[in-house]
Amino acid sequence: MQVTEKIHALKIPFKVPISPEMSIDRFAFVYLVFGDKVHLIDSGVAGAQETVWKYIKEQGREPKEVSSLILTHSHPDHIGSAKSIKKLTGCTIFSHKLEQDWIEDTEQQFKDRPVPGFPALVEGPVRIDKFIDGGEILELEKNIVCKIIHTPGHSKGSISLLFEEEKSLITADALIFPGDLPIYEDISNCMTSIRELQKIENLEYLFSSWEPPIQGQELISKRMNESILYLNRIHTAVINNSTNPEQQDIMELCQKVVSEIGLPPFAAMPLVAKAFASSLVAE
Repeated sequence: MQVTEKIHALKIPFKVPISPEMSIDRFAFVYLVFGDKVHLIDSGVAGAQETVWKYIKEQGREPKEVSSLILTHSHPDHIGSAKSIKKLTGCTIFSHKLEQDWIEDTEQQFKDRPVPGFPALVEGPVRIDKFIDGGEILELEKNIVCKIIHTPGHSKGSISLLFEEEKSLITADALIFPGDLPIYEDISNCMTSIRELQKIENLEYLFSSWEPPIQGQELISKRMNESILYLNRIHTAVINNSTNPEQQDIMELCQKVVSEIGLPPFAAMPLVAKAFASSLVAE
């Protein structure tokens, strides 16, 4: 759907198997910026390129007009179809250097971070053409410019994008959706990144990966505050349920925290446990 003059939001659904008998429905938004060319923010999971191509054609444009693909970070639902998009369009791929290893070596990413269903979610590696870092002004074309904001926490090299002319901020997974699976690497960095985003003025549109676009300064401020409150609630629950950090059974702790904050039992998984463990370091 078109949200601003130039920015369009496209929802990409997928499934994550958590056992041989059960999978959970998930989705992630990718964003398209239309100008003289077409610019993508994230690629969705493997196979998502077909949904992207269909949408581009519905707008009266052609997939080969895609000239750039900005990867906000290296996780499967953001880089899954990047290989096919690059192959068809020859677009320039941008990302933060701290995400390079997992984008350019997806087998290593799976070893380091064995997400359930990973092989089905990611086509394979893709080479980053240009690195981007916090504070950089990226000119995609003459009248489409964005500011790169380094927002670590969810991952070390996560970035957000500020399109000032559109009064729009794309945060990818920098904001933690209240009540959703809390998956991040460092809770302290998550909070610091969100507080930096809260300083941005004159925003009218907020675009994240896990929910439809939000319009209006009051709702945007509320949404960011909710993320901070959710992280604080998680941190408090972890600390209250922890024993000796050096002898802590992290999965047992995860189960207790999941129950306390009201998440479904399947949320007690290694990725969530790893997120909770960062509170023990931050404490």
